[in-house]
Order: sequence, then C-alpha cells, then structure tokens
Amino acid sequence: MNIVRVPDDKPSTFFHVRLSRPEGLPELMAVLERFTPAVQALAPSAAVAQLSGALRLFGAEPVDLAERIRVRALAWYGLDTAVGIGPSWTVAAMASARTGPGGIRCVVPEQAEAFLGPLPVEDLYGIRRAQAAELRSLGVETVGQLAGLPAGTVLRILGQAGRELRERARGIDRRTVVPGRGAQSVSVRADFPLDTLDGVEIRAAALRLATELGARLRTHDRAARRITVTVRTADRRDLSRTRTLPAPSAHTDDLREAVYAVLDGYGLQRARIRRLTLTAEHIVDAALAHTQLTLDRGREARLRAEPVIDALNERYGPGTVGPAACFINRGPHAA
Repeated sequence: MNIVRVPDDKPSTFFHVRLSRPEGLPELMAVLERFTPAVQALAPSAAVAQLSGALRLFGAEPVDLAERIRVRALAWYGLDTAVGIGPSWTVAAMASARTGPGGIRCVVPEQAEAFLGPLPVEDLYGIRRAQAAELRSLGVETVGQLAGLPAGTVLRILGQAGRELRERARGIDRRTVVPGRGAQSVSVRADFPLDTLDGVEIRAAALRLATELGARLRTHDRAARRITVTVRTADRRDLSRTRTLPAPSAHTDDLREAVYAVLDGYGLQRARIRRLTLTAEHIVDAALAHTQLTLDRGREARLRAEPVIDALNERYGPGTVGPAACFINRGPHAA
C-alpha cells in the first residue's frame, strides 16, 4: 500500500474516498456512515466525509482512521479504495487522485501550498478543460501560478468562476459536506453463485437484504417510503416492481413484508434467479416516520431488539446477527 504521511499535530478534517468501480458507492457510503454522519456521495464513484468529530471520538490520527475505512471497505464489500486527507474538500480530492489504488495520502494545512503548487493547472479540482486551456495560453501552467495571480486578473480571464478556482488553487474551499445529498436511494444486492429457483433460498436472501437495508437506513436516521425489488433472471432480464409502504419506515419487519409481497406477485415459481436487488426510495428523516401501534407481541419484540442487533453488527460486522431464517443456505453473495 502506498501511503504518503506528513507528520503533523493538527488533524486534517476532510476525507475524499475514490472507488475503483462505481457500483460500490452504496457500500462505501455504508462504511463511511459508521464513522461519521457527515458523508456526501459524489456519484458515480467517490464520496467526501468530514471527520473532525470522528477523529476525536476514535482517538485516531487521520491516516490511522483512513486505514480502518479502507480495511472495512475491502473486508466487508471487496472494495478497493484510495483515500485523500486534507484541510479542505479540494485538497483531499486532489490527494486521493495521487495515491495509487488502495493508497492513502494525507496533506496537512502547512503542506497544502507545496502539494498543490507544482501540479498542472488542468489537474485543479473542478476546473474545466476550456478554462485550463485559456490559462495555459496565457502562460499559467501550474496550480501555483494560478494561486499567485491577482484576484482581479483571474476574474478578467475566467469571469466569476475564476474567483472560486483561484481560492481552490490556494487550498481554500468553502464547501461543507451535506449529509444525504447524492444519496436519494439506498440499494443492497445479492448474487447467487448458481442460478436458482429454490423459493426458500430466494426468500432467505430477500430477508437478509431487507435486514441489511433496514440497518443502513437506521444507522443514518433515515426511513424509506418505497421499496423496489429487482430480479435478474438466468437470461439476464431485469424485472422491477415497486411497493409503497403505508408510512415511511426503516424497520426490518416493514421492509420484509413489502419485499415478500412483491416477490409473491412476480409468480417466479419456474424462473431461475441470478440476482436480487432491493432499493429503498423516497428517503426521509426518521423523525418523520411513525411506528404504528400493534398488538402483535412478536413484532414489538423484534422492534425492541433492532437497536441491540444494530449495535452488535456495528461492532462485529454486517450480518453477524439477524433473523434465523437469514442463515438458511447462505448461498448468495451480498454485493
């Protein structure tokens, strides 16, 4: 692993994490949300997190925390990540592009100028190709040269966008992480090692996914109003159906019932299944979700157990504890 560490007593606060494959973004978000709620998805294959509080909470140095994130992403979901750490969004993003796959690069505040200065101007985070070409035509070839130009000069060359680009070239980025932005839905998926028409196996996989989906929503204090179930058959057809919940929910019971209802409606008794995907949509704050009163003692017991199960899975890894039926024929591999 390629790690570039610059000693410093002041921890960087922004982590920019890149993926080697875009389909792993929901899983990356799930990993990051276990460390901080201040996470924003940057589709299709990156996320940014603000981890000042997490550094204090875990008592860890930035690089150490980045290593934990990388290891969890790899161990739990097989995700190869590159992590950039910096005092601003821009610095962290540019650091993550210069680590190599699976690497970590930490740039502390007093090193930001030296890190950014020699880089080609077209590598500045957020600059457009035409803007970089205009600067080069005027002899501005590096990020450091752009940073050194008077503000008025940059404004005349690039217009209003020049003010922000000049600030970024100086390591200044006034953006903050907006939790939940870019994550209007949450998906979980299971791939069967062999195409199957075993109803028990499919139902067990659906329960595992509903359990994982509920845990992800609860971790971030979110709830979903709709659930979409997508089935990929052996002939590579994707069949999707959506069910609206009576009220927004993140409870496994509610998600499971919706998923089972959709599967029953498919009539897949003779169809061989290759993949099952659940997507939670119309996501809202959990505060807007109301748990319906019920006389079902079994349901009440399961609802009371959810926080305990979530805590155990948080500590020992997803899927460690769950409904017994989840552990019947653990054939499909979650992705």
